[in-house]
Amino acid sequence: MEAMEDDGPNIKDDFNHNYRASSGGSKVPTDQGAASVPQPACPPVPRGDPGSRRGRAQSGTSGRSKFVDSDSGSESSESDGSAPAAMAEGKFTLDSTSKFLLNAMAEEDYRKNHWPDLEKAIDRLLIQNPTDHISVSYAQIYSYVYKCVCQQHSELLYNDLMLKITNHLQQVAVRLQASSPENIIEHFNFALTQYTSSLQCIVPVFMYLNKFYIESKLNRDLRDDLMKLFADHVAEKHVNTLITLLIKAHTMPFQVQPSTMANVVKGLYSLRPEWAQLAPALFSAFIPQINPPALESLLPDYAAHDQKLQMELSMNGFPRGDQSRKRASEDS
Repeated sequence: MEAMEDDGPNIKDDFNHNYRASSGGSKVPTDQGAASVPQPACPPVPRGDPGSRRGRAQSGTSGRSKFVDSDSGSESSESDGSAPAAMAEGKFTLDSTSKFLLNAMAEEDYRKNHWPDLEKAIDRLLIQNPTDHISVSYAQIYSYVYKCVCQQHSELLYNDLMLKITNHLQQVAVRLQASSPENIIEHFNFALTQYTSSLQCIVPVFMYLNKFYIESKLNRDLRDDLMKLFADHVAEKHVNTLITLLIKAHTMPFQVQPSTMANVVKGLYSLRPEWAQLAPALFSAFIPQINPPALESLLPDYAAHDQKLQMELSMNGFPRGDQSRKRASEDS
């Protein structure tokens, strides 16, 4: 028996049919009474012993493996699945809080550091005389507007600008209301000229706000919005009084300067073209194509109207001048 054992191959078999070779032909030590039964290389684990069951490795967040009991695998999976959700929810809450605090700080920075300087510059531009020069750093104003738009304060800046100019125009309307009737045309002309001149400075420095917020999101134009404010808060309140006085001044030549008359009438028409229907004869004297197109059948009426106008001018002290060198009319 021993000879057969020595002559046989040096490969041993266990209960699980796991073959292993013996090194150097040495025999595998066996227990007493079981010399003919080879020992398994990996002894089987008893099924009834929970303490000796194999655990399975799981990689943790720290890179080290954790061994989780096979019976509690489902519970561990559930707890592991809920952990990232809880972490994500906590992260979302933290990010939302941080974002809110960041926006609050940014708005506070806008209120303290950006808008006060813009407000001062707007005040100076609104009250400047068209013939005067006011030293204003347009580059600095443009820089403030650029920063406000980049920090997502476009809507806030637009609302503040509209409110600021609205308050200014309300004060202008109050001053016009206190003007005497003989001066209201001149005062309105000055207010309109001053306002349009200030817009030539305000609109360019707010160009970034106009391009990336008003035009792209509101589908409007900054200059149109600002002119609408003047029409709503100033011109509309005095349009009836102005047209009455303009008609009266139009019948009395040079009672009001012709340039002032033309500027006021054209300004009212640019603000609200429908106001021309309140006095077509007045507006047609300064703006073309107010009246309907001329008809050939009405040419005699047009000639009679022109003759009547010439007679009225002659009676009011406007002579026709020396007519001696004029060729005599065929009718005479």
